[in-house]
Amino acid sequence: MQDDIKILFEKISSAKHCVALTGAGVSTLSGIRDFRGKNGLYNDMDAEKMFDIDYFEQDPSYYYKTAGAFIYNADERDASIVHTTLGEMEKRGLIKAVITQNIDMLHQKGGSRRVIEVHGSPEPHYCLSCGGVRMSFSEAASIVKKGELPRCPKCGRVLKPAITFFGEPLPVNAMRDAENEASSASLMLVLGTSLTVYPAAGLPESTLRHGGKLIIVNNMPTPLDSRAGMRFSELEPVFDGLKRLLN
Repeated sequence: MQDDIKILFEKISSAKHCVALTGAGVSTLSGIRDFRGKNGLYNDMDAEKMFDIDYFEQDPSYYYKTAGAFIYNADERDASIVHTTLGEMEKRGLIKAVITQNIDMLHQKGGSRRVIEVHGSPEPHYCLSCGGVRMSFSEAASIVKKGELPRCPKCGRVLKPAITFFGEPLPVNAMRDAENEASSASLMLVLGTSLTVYPAAGLPESTLRHGGKLIIVNNMPTPLDSRAGMRFSELEPVFDGLKRLLN
């Protein structure tokens, strides 16, 4: 495997434009459960209900009660070796951007600066009624941890995080940037995602259509495994090896 990791490092180092696409699997090393894995959140909670915009408008307390430990203690979690190594690679010019489906902000914590969050971010919370009302993640988290709900100071309505819920369109600017990066990539690292949630799952296909290559690291099969130049099943040993090669 060490020889394969050296080959992987050479491919990343020689790539003209390398980007990463990440899913929930990269954050399991930080103690955050994924959605669809064998121990995923879908197994013991109604995650679709938790992130349903219609249900949020009816009863926003359900989201905050269910997402409390999952999202609002994320600021207490450490970035994993995947996050920090990607951050160092960007710093050295090896990675041009990280496109992520995650909403935990751990890529930023790991040092990445060009992070494209295609499913939105909990960093701002906003009022669905009053334009311009914003609350930061840290402010909202401190309220949620007390068992309370973050409310609009103008109308009192419960604020919503800028995460894309089911029933809402994906952020236009983020998807545009992600498409541009994917189509420009000579190499895309597909990390910790099963490539089953569209339209984000279609980004590697854009890379392939424009002549780029894929390298997939995921503990479950993906629909594009047969089209990947290299395929690994475990993130931690791969990124442990990449980190050593960076030093």
